[in-house]
Amino acid sequence: MEKKSKKEIILGVVGLIVAVIVVGVIGVIALRPEPEIIMGEVSATEYRVSGKVPGRIEELLVEEGQSVHQGDTIVIFSSPELEAKMEQAKAARSAAQAQSTKAQNGARQEQISGAYEIWQKAEVGVDIAKKSYDRVQALYDKQVVSAQKRDEAEAQYKAAVATAKAAKTQYDMALNGAQEEDKWAANALVQRASGAIAEVQSYMSEKFMVAPADGEVVEIYPKIGELVGTGAPVASIVDLNDIWFSFSIREDLLKDLKVGKVVEVSIPALGQQKYKAKVTYMRAMASYATWRPTKTDGQYDVKSFDLKLRPLSEIPDVRPGMTVLINDND
Repeated sequence: MEKKSKKEIILGVVGLIVAVIVVGVIGVIALRPEPEIIMGEVSATEYRVSGKVPGRIEELLVEEGQSVHQGDTIVIFSSPELEAKMEQAKAARSAAQAQSTKAQNGARQEQISGAYEIWQKAEVGVDIAKKSYDRVQALYDKQVVSAQKRDEAEAQYKAAVATAKAAKTQYDMALNGAQEEDKWAANALVQRASGAIAEVQSYMSEKFMVAPADGEVVEIYPKIGELVGTGAPVASIVDLNDIWFSFSIREDLLKDLKVGKVVEVSIPALGQQKYKAKVTYMRAMASYATWRPTKTDGQYDVKSFDLKLRPLSEIPDVRPGMTVLINDND
């Protein structure tokens, strides 16, 4: 009986020890903290296609989800206002060119001939007035005519000389054409009108909106026939060759996540495969992203940091918006 009792006591102690060990192991496993998982998302460069001029959507040449190459036409606008401005600019240039041609060529041959005839007529008048004045002066010297007659003849002679000089000036102007300043001014008008045409042509090219880079059309905003204002986005294109991972992380979780650090990330949507990525950017976020303690028991403000990681190799089938995970075991 004593041996049986001893054996039972030993078995009981051993069972108790085993139970304590099992409970301890379970407690350690249960109370062990779960590894921190840092969650972010896949981001990519996105371009918004917009124009300089308002217009109405005439034709959409792409669809959402379609791949495009740089320079591909996406949208065609219709803008009657631009057509009208082009007609106005062309008319202004035609008028300026006519003015410049007139200034460069000078007066027509008929005008030159007419000015010459008027000058010659004035010269004949000078000759007649000179002879009359000489006769009256001779008679005045002989005291045959009065001084008044002599003065009248002299005044007529001087008037004839002035008329001849004015006619000669008009002939010279017709012969020589416009002054250099007038020619320059007329040429400047042509250049200004040509500049106005070039400006309108640059706006006319905006009727055809093209893709600024290779990528995929992710969104088209207007419908055919809708009016779009200046600078309003028409479509968004995402460049799937320029992918990175964006994270907003509390500073107490940063640990050794420094710029230049290479870590492993996983993308649940693509399975359990790990991908290497390099931390390329780190910046403290604004104060609204800072966690502040409600008690003064040793806690402190914890800022949030914006991190950007670049994958070190191409990741097939990755899409912007997918979740990215960093495990603190990394």
